[in-house]
Amino acid sequence: MFGTALSQLRYGMAILRNRRIRPQDLERIARDLVATLAEFGEPGADSALLPGQSGQAAQIDPDVRLTVTRRSLRATARAAVRHTAYYQQVFGELGLSPDELDAQSFARVPVTPKKALRSMPTAFVSSAAVPALMALTTGTSGTPTAVWYSRAELDTTIALSTISAALGLGLRPRHTLAYAGCSRATLPLLNAAESATRVGASFVQFGTVDPSVALDRLAAPLGLPGKSPQITHLTASASYLAALVQLAESGGWRAADFGLESIGVGGEVLSTPLSERAEAVFGAPVSTSYLMTETLPSGATPCRAGHLHHTSEFGHMEVLDPLTWEPTPPGATGMIVHTPYVPYRECTLLLRYATGDLVRIPDAEPGCELAHMPATSAVLGRWSGPRSAELPTRALLDLIEAEPQVPLPARYTLTEEPGGGVHLHLLVRALPAAGLLGRLEDRATAAGLPLAAIVLHDDRADLPPTAPLRADLREHTFESARTAGSRTGSGV
Repeated sequence: MFGTALSQLRYGMAILRNRRIRPQDLERIARDLVATLAEFGEPGADSALLPGQSGQAAQIDPDVRLTVTRRSLRATARAAVRHTAYYQQVFGELGLSPDELDAQSFARVPVTPKKALRSMPTAFVSSAAVPALMALTTGTSGTPTAVWYSRAELDTTIALSTISAALGLGLRPRHTLAYAGCSRATLPLLNAAESATRVGASFVQFGTVDPSVALDRLAAPLGLPGKSPQITHLTASASYLAALVQLAESGGWRAADFGLESIGVGGEVLSTPLSERAEAVFGAPVSTSYLMTETLPSGATPCRAGHLHHTSEFGHMEVLDPLTWEPTPPGATGMIVHTPYVPYRECTLLLRYATGDLVRIPDAEPGCELAHMPATSAVLGRWSGPRSAELPTRALLDLIEAEPQVPLPARYTLTEEPGGGVHLHLLVRALPAAGLLGRLEDRATAAGLPLAAIVLHDDRADLPPTAPLRADLREHTFESARTAGSRTGSGV
């Protein structure tokens, strides 16, 4: 354990001095955590002080936190100005000096729009780094965003993910994790596979295959020595989980058919009704956290009260008005703007990056178990103009996905009618949908949603264009082809 203590000391000194992190130090810490769990079964109380764990923030004196924040912001800005074409130009035009910035004056740095990173990703790549992996976002909200990672960044992220898998997700050697995300999402897939297997668990890559194939795989016995009889953990996007719930409910599947102990959802807004329906059909709790390809390893963890609590160890988080870029007051909705810190990031460097994700600032100080960490609501949706704040995705999904007559994943869109306000167009199973329209209208009014009308459609061809979903990134398999052939009698 002496080697682990040295690794923790070197890691701590690198953070305090904003020096380059040695990935092998984090790997050593993660490896010894796994060994401790194997010997004692559960982590000790001091595990809350490991990198990335919420207990660290509670132990830091506020004055020390301000000092660390100032140093981190300056070091990150200094690296961005010295080594990236984008920020060298921005700071030069404004006459800004990275060495004069602190948490208050950092607002003088212009917000970096997502379109800037999408249109010229190499302008954000540090000339001092060695790019190793280009991670692409799915592109469901626009042109895919490209983020470059160095080998050291990948090793650091995997080590931190291993600690999170063991402590946050509770993965143990008897477990098997199935990843039902798009296979082209290289970085999340790499992190999931490496972190699961490093704690001794098994890993299965599903991809976004036909939901019937995924259900069969979840229900199938594994028959592996030392493992639980079936897959125990599932990771999926919200829309793909919705597709699984739809098929399981209509096909008469029951919780007893599966061996799931946990379902993790990311990448899309998870509504309360979908979470409840998934828990009922699969018999496992559903949770969602907040992570972005652009801002890893920074993220946020939900508390039992439903807030998202954002780590301040890996980056600087602000919530700003998307129109004025002023701080969002309590009770109001704003956009997450994030600065991932050097030395965790060394390849693609971002300052005050406008994520596009909308959250609400709590009206009062949260009194939950993670109250020492910055808190917001769960993600409400993506910014696409003032209407997206008035009618956020979460509010619409909470309205829609509670109705069994609405096929999942829900297909809907909003239209502006001349002189008629906003209309919600929704795909339903069949018309007339007895009582459905009245229920939706009553609940929309009770929720304070500014809708002028709700229009139901039973033919998708008649529905105005809807936003793409991650569940639409369907990956074909011979299994689904054979299943389709047997249903249609084609003999394929």
